[in-house]
Amino acid sequence: MNVLRGPGGCPWDREQDYGSLRSYLLEESFEVAEAIDRGDRDQLREELGDLLFQIVFLARLAEEQGRFTIHDVVDGIADKLVRRHPHVFGSAVATTADQVARNWEEIKRGEKGGQRALLDSVPRALPALLAAQRLGDKAAQVGFDWPDASAVLAKIQEEASELREALAGPEPDAVRHEFGDLLFSLAMLARHLRLDAEAALAGANRRFRSRFGWVEQELARRGERPEGASFARLEQLWQEAKTRAAD
Repeated sequence: MNVLRGPGGCPWDREQDYGSLRSYLLEESFEVAEAIDRGDRDQLREELGDLLFQIVFLARLAEEQGRFTIHDVVDGIADKLVRRHPHVFGSAVATTADQVARNWEEIKRGEKGGQRALLDSVPRALPALLAAQRLGDKAAQVGFDWPDASAVLAKIQEEASELREALAGPEPDAVRHEFGDLLFSLAMLARHLRLDAEAALAGANRRFRSRFGWVEQELARRGERPEGASFARLEQLWQEAKTRAAD
């Protein structure tokens, strides 16, 4: 990285700044997530390297400005992990994951200067479904939560009814509002079921890709195209794909 940014280095690398690297950082993060979803450990190794490059790159920019170095970044996270694991590195006791999470948040608030808005620690740039689950997690830490999954299911039914009412009305903003509430409630159900809502939806996306791809291949094998097939024909093949196409 020092050579790439230094005199005689790469013109492209020397032109980059924090803003231009942001999209690459997000892209590499999603490619790491995709490798995890696919269970491809060779791809994961490669994508982690690409993600690490973005971290090193950003640290190099900060070093050039005299702010911090990559060594400060590594030392900082190591120190943080020691501070936030007193049950491992100190005398505190935490025997369950929930206790660890509560201790972590309490220590984190102390590090940030004491009291601050509970939800401020959830990054606003997170994908919306993941952000919803994290917001629910934070609120639940202070007792603002449904008692169990069945209560959340009842809330989902309520939100679905409100969406139907909005669809019957004249206001598109009301439809958008109620649709968002329904999605949020589904994310809360994922929390109570101890599921990762983002990963669950990613799995559904993969199944859809696989099954619809099989439908396209089957149509092509018979000299047909999707745009020329009726819905009934597509649905018939879709049902076949559910039993034939790999997830």
